Amino acid sequence: MTKIAITGACGRMGRVISALINDRVDTIVCAGIDKLAERYSGFEVVKSVFDLPEKPDVLIDFSHPSALPDLLSYCKMNAVPLVIGTTGYSDEEKQQITAASAQIPVFFTFNMSLGINLLAELAKKATQVLGGQFDIEIVEKHHNRKKDAPSGTAIMLAEAINGELDNKYHPVYDRHSILKPRDKDEIGMHSVRGGTIVGEHEIIFAGHDEIITLSHSALSREVFAVGAVNAAVFLAGKPSGLYAMGDLIAD
Repeated sequence: MTKIAITGACGRMGRVISALINDRVDTIVCAGIDKLAERYSGFEVVKSVFDLPEKPDVLIDFSHPSALPDLLSYCKMNAVPLVIGTTGYSDEEKQQITAASAQIPVFFTFNMSLGINLLAELAKKATQVLGGQFDIEIVEKHHNRKKDAPSGTAIMLAEAINGELDNKYHPVYDRHSILKPRDKDEIGMHSVRGGTIVGEHEIIFAGHDEIITLSHSALSREVFAVGAVNAAVFLAGKPSGLYAMGDLIAD
């Protein structure tokens, strides 16, 4: 039985993860952390990670980048594995996550969906075949409450594609003030925010007289919760290191 603490427990993702964990026989929520500290299930919710009533086997984080310093501090002090589902981190914060993985096991990916990670692999394969001949554009759509843009997943997809292009391409986020034709070494990044869209990502390879489109649509937040809980069970007992969805799939 894997004891899991949830950061951001009172948020939408936190509640979905809690319900999913309760439906499994191999996991249990031992506590939640949220500034609201609202108890809505059979576990205690505290305002600070340092107030946890017991040490969890794994901590799942779906909160806010501002919570990162305390989470890393607590997990390093108590040798607790950390699954990070939060997005919107700066380069400096990503470096802090990587540095922490030298002391504790950290599972860090921009998207917990198996389908999205498959999309990234398909995009890499398409880039191997089409790169240099087709223009590449990425369009991501999310609900109107999402704060960061472009999404962490869109950035992950762009980086996966650019890796196949020897990192010679650069992202372009806004063209309204660019009065010239599109450069061949661009990866266009476009964000749409509206309604209750859970998450849609589309990769467009536009060539001469033909277009190839790869896309993924998340119909509920449960797809991310399933990935996060599977990651937590996978991470429990693992040695220090930085893990991602590829490690989980290969396990």
